[in-house]
Amino acid sequence: MTPEPWQDGPAADAAAQVQDLTTLAAELLDQARTDLQRKASRVVIRGPKQRAVLIATLAGGGLAEHASPPAATLFVLQGRIRLSAGSEREWLVSAGQIVTIPPERHAVAALDDSVFLLTVALSG
Repeated sequence: MTPEPWQDGPAADAAAQVQDLTTLAAELLDQARTDLQRKASRVVIRGPKQRAVLIATLAGGGLAEHASPPAATLFVLQGRIRLSAGSEREWLVSAGQIVTIPPERHAVAALDDSVFLLTVALSG
């Protein structure tokens, strides 16, 4: 079973570091355009109690249904996405908006070419 993005690798030094998400978003969208799965991602913060992952996905792509991390938010930097949990709950999230990830299994679908920041609080 493939680990979720917030689970990969050991925790690194969590010292403060400035990240340029605008430039990285453009790079990841370029990578997504050549990726068979139409997406690209990079961990931008990896600490002992948190992860932040920048994810780019092209319109029509996304993340298939998967388990929820202990606590997480999704902030859209560019584009529009649909976050869905089950068959009856969904949130449309546009650039500049943030949503709490539900505690149940969920999926993300890109309505436009999109970039979002997934932040995860780790247990333990």
